[in-house]
Amino acid sequence: MAYVASVHQEYSLSLALSVVGLPKSTWYYHQKQKVSYEEKYVHLRPILEEIAREHPEYGVPRTVVELREAYAQQVNHKVVRRLHRLWDLAILRATKAPKVSGVRQVIILAGDRANLVAQLEESKPFSVAYTDFTELVYANGQRKAYFMPILGHSCKVVYGWALSQSANRQAALAAWEQAKTMMMTEGIDWQGMIIHHDQDPVYTSYAWTYQLLRQDKARLSYALRGAKDNPAMESFFSRFKTEGHSRFLAADDFEQLQQIVTERVAYYNQSRRHSSLGQQIPLVMLRQMRLNCQGSRVSVDSVDKPVGIAHPDRRPTTAAAGGHQKQVNNR
Repeated sequence: MAYVASVHQEYSLSLALSVVGLPKSTWYYHQKQKVSYEEKYVHLRPILEEIAREHPEYGVPRTVVELREAYAQQVNHKVVRRLHRLWDLAILRATKAPKVSGVRQVIILAGDRANLVAQLEESKPFSVAYTDFTELVYANGQRKAYFMPILGHSCKVVYGWALSQSANRQAALAAWEQAKTMMMTEGIDWQGMIIHHDQDPVYTSYAWTYQLLRQDKARLSYALRGAKDNPAMESFFSRFKTEGHSRFLAADDFEQLQQIVTERVAYYNQSRRHSSLGQQIPLVMLRQMRLNCQGSRVSVDSVDKPVGIAHPDRRPTTAAAGGHQKQVNNR
């Protein structure tokens, strides 16, 4: 086109076009003064901005009606939608952020005091537990589930846990109910126990805070710097996911994954020795801590184990202590 434009006045237009093999229709099409989409509708910009400011809740359908009835502008909805994107009118239409919940307001006002664990000089047995959600990838990496354990601070026992297809309040409360069942069985009082976690919406929800604070008289502690303020859970997740990685990937569906997690938690509680416990087993440590004041000792053989639970490669025939799990599906 540039060649034709440079020579068509010196030579004839027909000759110039024949040299480059272009029809006259193509030449005349490109010579027309085309107006850009924005220039074509520039007169609508102040009107659309005014509507966006006065009625931020209006979407495209209501904006079309407002243009027609208040400004006598008949504009197709497709044009309005395109102009909204072109001029970033969504920024003007953005509604106010949701009001901060009462629980979050308390956390903000408390500041550093919201992290009760950080203020402890020394934690007594069974006085602190940790929890959080983590993803478990299964079905050869094609699917994922959410695992939430409740981990004792001193004994390293997983008191309770839940596995669900989303990180939600139902799963968290199911894990807590299971933890209470085990603590009741083992003679542990959860009243006054500090439950430490992050500020995930699940843990700042009224359902979670009401159940633990009002109903069960536990105490809630909030991490202020995310995972950095909950190293116990990060350490547990690292070990648990590394040791069970190949088994989790091999699970074909959610039910198989649930069975594998059941076995892994039972193995963790009842058979796996921990260096942080002096190579002791968590459930043995829990019972020894409980009996320390009596001067008694708990042997490994005193820990009740169902047949086949000594190693996770063997499937248990009955439920394991700390291994009972309430399925939480959100399908």
